[in-house]
Amino acid sequence: MKHLFFALSFLAAFVMLENPARSQPPGRWGGPRGDRSTAETLRFEAPPLPKDNTEKHILATLKLMQAGPRYANVPDRDGRLLRLLAESVGAKRVVEIGTSTGESAVWFALALRKTGGHLYTHELDAERARIAESNFRKAGVDNLITVIVGDAHETVLRHKDPIDILFLDADKRGYIDYLNKLLPLVRPGGLIIAHNMTLRMADPRYVEAVTKNPNLETSFVFMDSSGVGVTLKKR
Repeated sequence: MKHLFFALSFLAAFVMLENPARSQPPGRWGGPRGDRSTAETLRFEAPPLPKDNTEKHILATLKLMQAGPRYANVPDRDGRLLRLLAESVGAKRVVEIGTSTGESAVWFALALRKTGGHLYTHELDAERARIAESNFRKAGVDNLITVIVGDAHETVLRHKDPIDILFLDADKRGYIDYLNKLLPLVRPGGLIIAHNMTLRMADPRYVEAVTKNPNLETSFVFMDSSGVGVTLKKR
């Protein structure tokens, strides 16, 4: 319960960061409620500060990864949220759908090196998986991550153990299938995190599944154009 409290506190902080006008009267942020410029949002932000030399190396490697070769990956703000949630809930087993070149996995690894956990990440494209594995070695986190290459709609069926966090960042129309197959394995108190939950990209079937199920509680954090849905599997 303590871990869940901290996780939800972190999530609330991110919601307020991305929606500062919610706690302000109309006009305070230069326009109607919720209207604010990127500059106004960015003035609350600061780059991550490494606690130790290992974290410093991992963060530096992330910057090198962002220089390429690079495909679709989470922006830093979303990655920091992944790290916050994983570390605060003490995640031991994280399953990711959509490795790309590995940036989100490295953000998770920042947490898992402290929780003693492990990430299992699924990637369809063998070349992207190869680049990701090279990046993990450069960051020194390859011992925390297992890359599973293939069609995740099939390879997710290999999972049999309880999942603390399920992160969806692959084919958006496939989210509902991943949810249906893996939700039974998500432990009570565990999280399902969905990326690209925007009006343009989100699959309505997935949105309905995580908002109409009484066993789930979902909040959407809209970070610029990316959008993150965080779903709690209730205890």
